[in-house]
Amino acid sequence: MLNNNGYFGEFGGVFVPEPLKNVLKEVEDSFYKYIEDPEFLEELKFYQKQYIGRENPLYLAERLTEKIGGAKIYFKREDLNHTGAHKINNAIGQALLAKRMGKKRIIAETGAGQHGVATATVCALFGMDCTIYMGEIDTKRQQLNVFRMELLGAKVIPVTSGTATLKDAVDAALNDFVQNAEDTFYLLGSAVGPHPYPTMVREFQSIIGEEAREQILEMEGKLPDYIVACVGGGSNAIGLFHPFFNDKAVKIIGVEPAGKGLDTQEHAASLTKGTPGIIHGFKCYTLQDEQGEPLPVYSMAAGLDYPGVGPEHSYYKDSGRADYVAVTDHEALKAFFELSRTEGIIPALESAHAVAYAIKLASKLPKDNIIIVNLSGRGDKDVAQVKDMIEEDETVADLLNKQ
Repeated sequence: MLNNNGYFGEFGGVFVPEPLKNVLKEVEDSFYKYIEDPEFLEELKFYQKQYIGRENPLYLAERLTEKIGGAKIYFKREDLNHTGAHKINNAIGQALLAKRMGKKRIIAETGAGQHGVATATVCALFGMDCTIYMGEIDTKRQQLNVFRMELLGAKVIPVTSGTATLKDAVDAALNDFVQNAEDTFYLLGSAVGPHPYPTMVREFQSIIGEEAREQILEMEGKLPDYIVACVGGGSNAIGLFHPFFNDKAVKIIGVEPAGKGLDTQEHAASLTKGTPGIIHGFKCYTLQDEQGEPLPVYSMAAGLDYPGVGPEHSYYKDSGRADYVAVTDHEALKAFFELSRTEGIIPALESAHAVAYAIKLASKLPKDNIIIVNLSGRGDKDVAQVKDMIEEDETVADLLNKQ
């Protein structure tokens, strides 16, 4: 599936200026060296267990399943990781790599702030200088995460260019990387960007699917019928999906943000509505204009409003190995409230997109079917935003009151 040039089918690659190619080659060589190094893997395993808190549970949502009356719904509880999301899996892995490369300064981009928090966390752990680029709009709707990053010792730089969201934060981080590559490591947060980042992030996140696969076989004696995860850039999803890739009987479904509707311009459904193009140094499905420039995108979930998607997801779509669907803000909010009330689990708004589709899917399936949903993060970061939405929008208040 992956050739030596970093392609997944026709997607991926390295479309960057020559100075950045040299920097990326250094990262690539180090990654492939250490990902086979028993000492590196042993240290990674130590931090996964003793610091992140892995393995985390595969949880049968009994009350939700009973209420729906269809397939069993299991949640892979990435929300129980240290820092509250799947992002720490990748942050630990890349930080350990940066240490071995002798880099003293870490930079990162962040949308919802969870990757920024995870990066600031590992920098505090390993005593590294940390700078986080975050779209100015996202700094306002995720003020709590901004404070968490600063509390952990990171410098948070609001990016005001373009749409002032995740895309522009990536642009700023890449610019910094080129200018300061000698002592700086770019800890990219999603399965996007030029090679080797999509593969590197996938490898560090695959522990999600590896654990889930073993756990469901132990609990049910068989593989799931469906696995479901939200997709923005796609790191939590590819972490669940990849270990099941060769299990052809397992259906894979990625859930994109339909925002205010696919018939509007206010969504971020790159795989559903996009076309192949180049963004941030790699080829993928992207929402773009006739000149190939990224279009403005929207999702209430800050971690999903990205105009492209990981190249491996693009390959899964074209090869037919996975299906990609889209869920609106309204549907995700309904699931956000539903899961909170039925299971006592407040999901991240990003994860709520996957929950929404899983609820819809489960209702149409027989009771002996099994769905695993990646609960990629917890909703602590989102409760203030949702509270404001309830106060400002009667339809959102009605959703809460109907639960």
